[in-house]
Amino acid sequence: MTYIPPVLAADPAPRDARLTLAMAEGLVLPDGPVNVLRPRAAERFDPLDMSRLQVAQGFRPDHDALLAAGYDVAVAARPAPSVLVCLPRSKAEAFGLIAQAAGALGAELVLVDGQKTDGIDSMFKALRARVDVAGVVSKAHGKLFWFDPRGVDLTDLAFRRTPVSDPDLGQFQTVAGVFSADGVDLASQMLAQALPDDLPATMADLGAGWGYLSAAVLARDTVKTLHLVEADAIALDLARGNIRDARAQFHWADATQLTLPARLDGVVMNPPFHTGRKAQPELGLAFIAAAARILAPRGRLWMVANRHLPYEGALAAAFTQVEILVENGAFRVWQATAPKRIGKGTGTVTRRKR
Repeated sequence: MTYIPPVLAADPAPRDARLTLAMAEGLVLPDGPVNVLRPRAAERFDPLDMSRLQVAQGFRPDHDALLAAGYDVAVAARPAPSVLVCLPRSKAEAFGLIAQAAGALGAELVLVDGQKTDGIDSMFKALRARVDVAGVVSKAHGKLFWFDPRGVDLTDLAFRRTPVSDPDLGQFQTVAGVFSADGVDLASQMLAQALPDDLPATMADLGAGWGYLSAAVLARDTVKTLHLVEADAIALDLARGNIRDARAQFHWADATQLTLPARLDGVVMNPPFHTGRKAQPELGLAFIAAAARILAPRGRLWMVANRHLPYEGALAAAFTQVEILVENGAFRVWQATAPKRIGKGTGTVTRRKR
C-alpha cells in the first residue's frame, strides 16, 4: 500500500548540492564503499564516484530505476565504512535507519541528509543531543550532517516489530516505515467488512502491504489462490510472516506493471494516493487500470479509497458495472464488475440500498 509508479516519483532531493558543499568545506569520507540508504529514483550523488556507492532500496520502482541508472543496488543494506541515510518522512523509520547505520553496518562515518519538509531539523536536534556532530551544511531547504558512530549506542532507536491484533483475523506484525505501521488502516478495515462471503477462486491483493486485506480474503474458503502484490520488500516480508497459508503467492512487484500467467476472477485493493506530502490521485488511477487489465471478462474488483478522490469516472470507464457498497464521511467502497475493452463506453454506477 506504499507503491509509487516510477513516472510519478517525487522530484529528487538536492543531496548532490549539499554533498558538494560539504566536501568543498572539508568533509572527507573514509576509503572504501559508501552505503546509501533509501534514495529515491533519479537521485544524484555527483561528488562521489559511482563505483563507490552501494545503494539499499527495497521499493521496487525506485530499486529498478536506480539499477537502470547504473547504481549497485540491493534490497538490504551492506556493511561499509561510510553510510548516508536519506531521511524518510517517518520519524520512527528514520531513527531505525540511523541506528542501523551506526551499529550493524560497521560504519566509521554516518551522514544524514533530508529536506525540512521531511523533518531534518528536528532529527538534527535529536541526534545532536546524543552524538558529537562533526559537521553540518544547510542548502536548498535541507540539511546534511554527519558524525562518527564508533562508541555510540543507538540501539534503543533500532527497528522493532510492532504487534497488531484484529478480533476477526488474528495477530499481525508491522514495522516503522510501512503503510499503517501502528495498526489496522480504517479504510482497509471497512473494505474487509464489505467483502462478500463467496469471493471467487483466483484473487489478487494489489498493494498488499503487511497482509491485512489478504488475511480477510483468505478467511473465505471459496478462495483457492491469492496473489499478494507489493512493491515494498519490507512490507512483503512482513506479509510472508503474517500470512501462513498455502493458497498465498507473494510478488515483489510494481502493481501497475504486473503480469500473471492467467487472468483473475477478483482483485481487492486500497490504492495509495501520496508521493511524500503531495496527493497524487494518479496512483489510484494506475491501480484501477492494472486491475481491469489482469481481470477476466467477468472479473470483479473490490476497492476502497478516500471518498473525495476522483475515481468514480475511471471505474465507470474501465468496468461495465460499478456499485458503491458502503460509504461514510471519509471512505467509499466500490465493487466493479466486468472490465471493458478500451473505448467501449461508460459503465453504470449505482449505490447499494441500505
